[in-house]
Amino acid sequence: MEKKLREGLRTWIEIDKKAIAHNYKAFRAFIPRKVKLLGVVKSNAYGHNLVEFAKELEKLGADYLGVDSVVEGLALRREGVKTPILVLGYTLPEMIEKAVAANIDITVSSFENFKAIKKVLSSSRRPGSKESELDSRLRGNDRVRVHIKVNSGMNRHGFRISDIKKVIASLENNSEIKVSGLYTHFAAAKNPSFPKQTRDQINIFNQWVETFKASGFNPIAHAGATSGALIFPEAHYDMVRIGIGLYGIWPAKEVRAHLQDEINLSPVLSWKTIVGEIGTAAKGESIGYDFTEKFSHDTKIAVLPIGYWHGFPRALSSIGRVIVRGKKAKVLGRVCMDIIMVDVTNIPGVKVGDEVTIIGRDGKEEITIDDMATLIDGSSYELVTRINPLIKRIYR
Repeated sequence: MEKKLREGLRTWIEIDKKAIAHNYKAFRAFIPRKVKLLGVVKSNAYGHNLVEFAKELEKLGADYLGVDSVVEGLALRREGVKTPILVLGYTLPEMIEKAVAANIDITVSSFENFKAIKKVLSSSRRPGSKESELDSRLRGNDRVRVHIKVNSGMNRHGFRISDIKKVIASLENNSEIKVSGLYTHFAAAKNPSFPKQTRDQINIFNQWVETFKASGFNPIAHAGATSGALIFPEAHYDMVRIGIGLYGIWPAKEVRAHLQDEINLSPVLSWKTIVGEIGTAAKGESIGYDFTEKFSHDTKIAVLPIGYWHGFPRALSSIGRVIVRGKKAKVLGRVCMDIIMVDVTNIPGVKVGDEVTIIGRDGKEEITIDDMATLIDGSSYELVTRINPLIKRIYR
């Protein structure tokens, strides 16, 4: 990257806009034309920057954006994002009015949610009370837009099949609620060798879809996230929710092995830092906290100004790798809060200020988020979302 773009930065994230477009188009080509695509940008867009990533998806034509909270949805609205937004997580009662005012759909997954909506509506209409923005919007034919969440077997949250009649009655008795969507989430859609559990969930969800339509409702039905959309085409319904795949990360190695010849994903995020200092240690000396690693040879050490506070896992102590001048360099000793040390003994010409790749490609070498996750038997989802949000994301 040009030094001007990262001037004053010891570490930074590069986001490839062409890769975002590539991944979006790959999924659009994979699903039927009539199926809508919801781009999941929750949790700071999986660590990629909520607002900027959402704006890229809006330019590309995403039909919906999925966020975790009304707070995230409002942040997008303040930045001028006009694409329909669905809050996938729990909505606090005091945020319902703000969601309506900003034209944000919320998830209803329990009867307590219905009670909260009813209470908000009734409290805004007390005799003598000043007309609220909610009253004004409802009078103007706006309604509380909801997506009903179904528990089809994951047992995380949502209505059970035994609740279906009561849910329908709750909706029929509340004209100020508009049912925009009906959805569920698969628990085990990442392994194509074991489809039964997912198909059982699909069968339960189909009962909900049929009952809603028979009752006069016509919500957007959606079930498949990245894995579900790729492996179970019968679960495309009216819309799919694509999250990790838009960022160029496969949801599981089994999905990649099954479909990499049919759909190509391009990693969007690269993480860089610089060499801050260079030192040496003699054979027999040790390094870092608790002297966990002893040198078997004279060693040249590069000190990098990033650590576990930045999101580089402490579990990568003594086993992690970075790329310096196109060659991989091993992490030495314990990962510190703000520092890691790497072995550059066999990498000629290393100097202070050299660019270092933590995640991404440099020449013929590449380190992916999956490589890091495999080393520590962890989750690529967790690693990428835990990169410190204060690190500047540079969209290119």
